[in-house]
Amino acid sequence: MSFRIPLDTMTIDEKLRVMEEIWADLRSKPDDVASPDWHRDVLNARERKHTDGSITYNDWTAAKERIRNQIK
Repeated sequence: MSFRIPLDTMTIDEKLRVMEEIWADLRSKPDDVASPDWHRDVLNARERKHTDGSITYNDWTAAKERIRNQIK
């Protein structure tokens, strides 16, 4: 299937709505979307860091505050 989306004539709102529809469709059929091998590699590396204690975590509230302070 080949088609062209008229991005040059769409508003930002229209583009965002189309993106949301696409993501909703992809989420509704997760088994149809294969994860690339590098995803597994990244997850394995993070799990190793978690297991050996070399990674730290922040709670979401603290992380949002830190980000807000960085962009001010």
